[in-house]
Amino acid sequence: MEGTVKCSANFVPLSPISFLERSAKVYGDRLSIVHGNVRYTWRETRERCIRLVSALTHLGISRGDVVAALAPNIPALYELHFGVPMAGAVLCALNTRYDSDMVSVLLKELEAKIIFVDYELLDVVKGALEILSKERVKLPHLILISDTESELSSPNNNWSFVSEYESFLASGESDFEIVWPNDEWDAIAVNYTSGTTSRPKGVVYSHRGAYLNSLAAALLTEMASMPVFLWTVPMFHCSGWCLTWTVAAQGGTNICMRNVNEKGIFDNISQHQVTHMGGAPTILNMIINAPQSVQKPLPRTVNVMTGGAAPPPQALLKMKELNFNVTHGYGQTEAYGPAAVCFWKPEWNYLSPVEQANLHARQGVHHLGLEDIDVKDSESMKSVPSDAKTIGEVMIRGNTVMNGYFKDMKATENAFKGGWFRSGDLAVKHPDGYIEVKDRSIDIIISGGETISSIEVESVIFSHPSVFEAAVVGKPDDHWGETPCAFVKLKNGCNASADEIIKYCRDRLPQYMAPRTVIFDDLPKTSTGKTQKFVLRERVKAMGSVSKGS
Repeated sequence: MEGTVKCSANFVPLSPISFLERSAKVYGDRLSIVHGNVRYTWRETRERCIRLVSALTHLGISRGDVVAALAPNIPALYELHFGVPMAGAVLCALNTRYDSDMVSVLLKELEAKIIFVDYELLDVVKGALEILSKERVKLPHLILISDTESELSSPNNNWSFVSEYESFLASGESDFEIVWPNDEWDAIAVNYTSGTTSRPKGVVYSHRGAYLNSLAAALLTEMASMPVFLWTVPMFHCSGWCLTWTVAAQGGTNICMRNVNEKGIFDNISQHQVTHMGGAPTILNMIINAPQSVQKPLPRTVNVMTGGAAPPPQALLKMKELNFNVTHGYGQTEAYGPAAVCFWKPEWNYLSPVEQANLHARQGVHHLGLEDIDVKDSESMKSVPSDAKTIGEVMIRGNTVMNGYFKDMKATENAFKGGWFRSGDLAVKHPDGYIEVKDRSIDIIISGGETISSIEVESVIFSHPSVFEAAVVGKPDDHWGETPCAFVKLKNGCNASADEIIKYCRDRLPQYMAPRTVIFDDLPKTSTGKTQKFVLRERVKAMGSVSKGS
């Protein structure tokens, strides 16, 4: 338009790096990180990140290079979420449950120049580097994150072992210049998918998407300034749902937990006056089933964002009784974590607790960082009717959708076919526009021509007073094609038979939806708390088909 000009005065590429810069000025003396006896202020955190930038640059890291990390929720990993992109590089925080084989594969794919590793996970990286050395792959520099409990020991002398993390930071300059992105679409991170359905894929995040999703996360969790956030979401998962940057944007305090357990959750909430936390339904389960000796009265209501799987209504009810206010978010790694949220409507306050919980378990509508989320027919790309019955695929579009899959253009093109991101989740759309996920497309069970939502069956099983966790998959059946098979983990000290579980379901569901097989066992999980249903499907396939006579 005539009379306008785009210049440095009115346009700066969006980047969450700016959140740290602002917090160091506005909240400089306030605590940024707490981890045991470790305490840092926002001013100190910025200085440490600047030294990290300097040290990385002196080591040869430049714009676009990949820096890997393998560590739990500790201060160093939080600092890397700022320090690495401030050097113009791209952070890849790896899943802490990966074994040496997987780490070697991903380091090779990433062509990572450096890997930061926590002392507890050093053996995993040692094994990965041994594999890579045999393949004659150039090995990344290794920087060990030690702790007061650790003993600093150097790996094989042939490897490029740099130093211990704190020594590495000390080698950097405190007045080094930040490398800002040239384009806000530049990559800030590569986050691998959970691997619940297939081999993990590298999802590329941009500075722009991370900035927008971080602010959207603050809004959807009602996070005011100076929150106290307890880290029960793995920082390696979707960059901690982008909450690594959100807390900085709001000048909050990060309470780091190396190991997540019931006692640690309640102790930290009580000691540090925690205001916000997050996690998969596994975390909710951990809280509501915590022993009475561990539970403590909450000093205030704690806002919890949950996602990764639909929380059973019973879990939401129990969390509310314990004074946890749960926000149900929905998303995927490809959408920077949360993409939709079940925004609460005032008129729901007059419904019964059970009705409220059932509404709360829906996935809801898109957050402000996205353009839209819809349920569409996968072939015609037409929106399904808002009748709460017609099933279609959840599709997402907006600024907080990934740039693409790392080094996999074919998968990227397939995911964006039709101009939307195809989630692979199957859902219905209610008359009020709220979506409700019924299953993953590969998890839906087709029995005798009838479509069965494994999530719906799991919710009923979970309501049984003796059940701690449940997962349902399709079991091959010569007559019906598939029938539901339930894997159940009981609460400690509780008993229930397979026949009892089956009858419980038949009393509450159409008979064809009730499981015909029940297996009592622990459920295989990803480190983000998602059940690995592909593992369960392999188990039931190995059991063979149910014969027509059976």
